[in-house]
Amino acid sequence: MSAETGDRSPKAGMLGLDGLLPEQLSRRGFVVMTALMSGFTMATAHAQANPPVRTPADGLVAGEVKIPVKDGDIPAYRAMPEGAGPFPIVLVIEEIFGVHEYIKDVCRRLAKAGYLAVAPELYARRGDISRVTDVQVLLRDFIAKTPDAEVMSDLDATAAWAAQHKGDAQRLGVTGFCRGGRAVWLYAAHNPALKAGVAWYGPVGGQTSPIQPKTALDVAGDLKAPVLGLYGGADTGIPVASIGELKKKALAAGKTVELEIFPDAPHAFHADYRPTYRKEAAEAGWKLMLAFFKKHGVA
Repeated sequence: MSAETGDRSPKAGMLGLDGLLPEQLSRRGFVVMTALMSGFTMATAHAQANPPVRTPADGLVAGEVKIPVKDGDIPAYRAMPEGAGPFPIVLVIEEIFGVHEYIKDVCRRLAKAGYLAVAPELYARRGDISRVTDVQVLLRDFIAKTPDAEVMSDLDATAAWAAQHKGDAQRLGVTGFCRGGRAVWLYAAHNPALKAGVAWYGPVGGQTSPIQPKTALDVAGDLKAPVLGLYGGADTGIPVASIGELKKKALAAGKTVELEIFPDAPHAFHADYRPTYRKEAAEAGWKLMLAFFKKHGVA
């Protein structure tokens, strides 16, 4: 939890928990997710300080799909323009709260810009994330137990699925928010077919584990695609100095990294359903993301 829930620890801020309220849920309610949630994760339901952006689906093909992965199927949300395609692909990586309405809307916004956007539910195997109201349960039973190798494999499978469903595999991009921003850095070091990545306030450092062995800083010299990092200068969980260290390490290895730091923005400044939302920074970051994708061949 964050300062707004009584925990001012850097770890909490790095995970983007600003504006959340602690509640309890019996683990007896957990089931593996076979379908996406409607609305918002229960953990975020009380955090809505602003009317969330609602992007209509007119002119789009949008809705839930199934992504074949190595051990079955996982649910995902796909949005793309109507028409024959092929469309450039953008993988959208969720926050820690699952593929809820905010992430779906991000996909529709990208589709309105001409992309096939798809957000896989990367925590589906751990249980029904939509029912979690206790953030600590979410961190312990979902985030900490999801191997980075599994995330990379699922993103590969999602890109392959998109390429078979009107997507252009030669124009592949990725974007993600908070924990998803961290995954953007890792995926840019993983997939040589990636053209560009955009990480929204993704943690740079942090704790590692046997199943999550590297941080974004650890892979900075191994990037296989250009990455744009969008960060808030008022983010108490991600020090500006650490972001600069990542860029310095990447540039020293001959990699392409661009950073934009919005001085007064907190963590999760793009999350329009939360008190942390900052409209000016969110809209400016969105424009920078689209321009970065276009510049590096994801358009």
